[in-house]
Amino acid sequence: MPLPHDICSKIQNAFRARHQKVSLFHNTQNLGILNILLRAGFISSITRGTITGPSPTDFNTAKEHDRRIWADLKYRDDQPVLSNMELISKPSQRVFLELKDIRLMCSGRRANGRVKPLGMGEVAMIKTNDKEHEWLEAREALQLKIPGEPVCRAR
Repeated sequence: MPLPHDICSKIQNAFRARHQKVSLFHNTQNLGILNILLRAGFISSITRGTITGPSPTDFNTAKEHDRRIWADLKYRDDQPVLSNMELISKPSQRVFLELKDIRLMCSGRRANGRVKPLGMGEVAMIKTNDKEHEWLEAREALQLKIPGEPVCRAR
């Protein structure tokens, strides 16, 4: 499975190059992160497809390694809506937050001594151990009272 920094750099580079769409490998991690970005308004839509392009009908017949998730990028006044996407928990330095730390991060205070607070319009993607809610935005994790690993943030 690709690491989270792959999706962060691929989306950020696509926005900077002014691409209309970006394709990512089809897996649970990428689908979870893109779903959070969609709900936060950073991208306009998500479509399943293949290497050649977004096509849900071709997706069903494609081999596993040819399946992709296509995201339509969003721009306002010819400027990218997403300006920065970065990792919080890195493979060399994993970070796990309890509920009190997620509350601190969401309320504008440094959490766990290392995690910077969320700013206005910023979202953090939390990976939890709950199978029903595996990928949540930080504020959703706080509402549902589910601790987890803050993987990345977008603003």
